[in-house]
Amino acid sequence: MLEYKVVELSTVTDEEIELAINSTVKKGWNLDGIRFAMKEASKRPAMAFILFTKESIL
Repeated sequence: MLEYKVVELSTVTDEEIELAINSTVKKGWNLDGIRFAMKEASKRPAMAFILFTKESIL
């Protein structure tokens, strides 16, 4: 069975995304994807949601 983890970033920069991914992967999670929430008046994302999975131990 898979477990899921979502990390929410309100500061969306390459450094923040790298930090969130690297620190979570070191804890045994696998990167599943990244989703961005866009601002209407801007081309930069307002938020990022980084999705991770790992096999649960039952």
